[in-house]
Amino acid sequence: MFPASGGARLGYRTTKAIRFAKHGCTNRPFYHIVVMEKRKSRQGHVIEQLGTFDPLVNVHGEKLCSINLDRATYWIGNGAHISLPCSILFGLAGLLPIHPSTYIKAWRNRKAATNAEGETESTSSS
Repeated sequence: MFPASGGARLGYRTTKAIRFAKHGCTNRPFYHIVVMEKRKSRQGHVIEQLGTFDPLVNVHGEKLCSINLDRATYWIGNGAHISLPCSILFGLAGLLPIHPSTYIKAWRNRKAATNAEGETESTSSS
């Protein structure tokens, strides 16, 4: 594997993309938020690492994420494409507008929580 800190040759006329590069192991994913050429594979040469994302919940119920917002805005300003998972994450971080799928997911979670709450009340009252 290539170093996550970068070091790939920078092609000047190629399309760049901000996306996740998967690290970690089986059943324990961990992602680096990276800038790389759009046509390269997910584990290809990285131009620059912008941050990290740990999708598994820790003991405090948090999913940890770190993003270098200065470098992310630099690459977005230079025309880098943003993958869907990164755009959702950047929306939650306040860098971009919140993605519509985030609202849909929150609405479904609230609906499921109220349904589960209603079912527990009906079973406890009987």
